[in-house]
Amino acid sequence: MELTSSAGPTPLPAPPSPVCSRLPPFLRVTRLTMETDIRLRVDGQAYEVTVDTRTTVLDALRERLGITGPKKGCDHGQCGSCTVLLDGRRATTCLALAVSYDGAEITTAEGLGADGELHPVQQAFVDHDALQCGYCTPGQVCSAVGVLREAAQGWPSAVTEVGAEGGIAPDALGHDEIAERMSGNLCRCGAYVNIVPAVAAAAEAERADR
Repeated sequence: MELTSSAGPTPLPAPPSPVCSRLPPFLRVTRLTMETDIRLRVDGQAYEVTVDTRTTVLDALRERLGITGPKKGCDHGQCGSCTVLLDGRRATTCLALAVSYDGAEITTAEGLGADGELHPVQQAFVDHDALQCGYCTPGQVCSAVGVLREAAQGWPSAVTEVGAEGGIAPDALGHDEIAERMSGNLCRCGAYVNIVPAVAAAAEAERADR
């Protein structure tokens, strides 16, 4: 005669509690999401967006605002594909926390032109065929605009020959100077041979307009 039990199957023992719950309170790690509202002005348009406090400016632009001109390359500030003008100065946005730039003015490559016309740097890149696949081009263009502004303000680079009175010659943006100043923007296609002349042409056009 087969005997059966009405008690049902024997319940499995409860799993051990997580390690963190057995730690002293001051050592416990909890997953908290801290969000805050920030305001950004991108290419002349005002935005208000809620971001995690760990969100970079690059991710805020691409993932939250749908502005995909700045590209994510290395995500370590080494390739320059995410470069924009941040409050007028070129910056790698993958290293900048969005909460640190609440109220900032951001200009991407798409916002450089005016009245349907290309910015002189953009036009120079087209004229000199200073691109191939185009992935790094928005960052290259924004960086080049920043280079011209820095040079106009007298900022030296590692290869700048400073004059006797501490100034920088107006025609100082030769090949070596441009290559050094643009060295933070990498091009995996190797279009440097045309990028440097494009920046030089834009610098010359800018001097002619002064």
